Amino acid sequence: MRIALWIVCMAPMMAGAALAADAPPVWKTGVPVTLDTDEQKMSYSIGVQIGAGLKGDAVDLDLGLIMRGMRDVIEEAELAMPRDDTREWMGRFQQAVMAYRRDVAKREAESGRAWLEENAAKEGVVELPSGLQYKVLKEGSGATPGPDDRVKVNYRGTLLNGDEFDSSYGRGEPAVFRVSGVVEGWQEALQLMKEGAKWQLFVPPDLAYGERGFGSNIGPNAVLIFEIELLEVVRG
Repeated sequence: MRIALWIVCMAPMMAGAALAADAPPVWKTGVPVTLDTDEQKMSYSIGVQIGAGLKGDAVDLDLGLIMRGMRDVIEEAELAMPRDDTREWMGRFQQAVMAYRRDVAKREAESGRAWLEENAAKEGVVELPSGLQYKVLKEGSGATPGPDDRVKVNYRGTLLNGDEFDSSYGRGEPAVFRVSGVVEGWQEALQLMKEGAKWQLFVPPDLAYGERGFGSNIGPNAVLIFEIELLEVVRG
């Protein structure tokens, strides 16, 4: 479970329109949703963010009671439990989440090391002293960037289970950024590539997002797989 706790805490102040007393039960799965106005789109987007933050197996939560708590605060109704008790239970919730994350981080670190060890023995895979692994899909012949240069790249990032978490192809245009502004695994690889090259990277967590993970898709100690095509080097 990857929780954005500030979203959970701020949601009651942001979602008033979505919980209006005369609103249809759009919260039930399968009920058609109308997203014509800015207010509707904003309300639904907040719900998606909250859901993404709460999704996981760390704590069993009752969606109906989450919504009831939000409604009671927004409508200034009498709370079903004292505020001090809600703060105590929020503290327990945070502790459960942190314990879950520690457990996930430990399991992911162990499985990631085993996966990388097996992957390093595959044909065409090169392992660097840092632990970064790569496979050349296409050789390049142009310039090699330095840390202060900007690069234009196409890329796709996936988890070990194949789930895609980011892609310039999906956005329909290459990404442009400074070499020193990306994760360490990318920095090391880009400074070995030449314009026109296409590599597959296998990035251990200590060269990516480590124990903290990133967003709702990249968990703690996740090994990441990237396909990167270096299109252009723009000298710093």
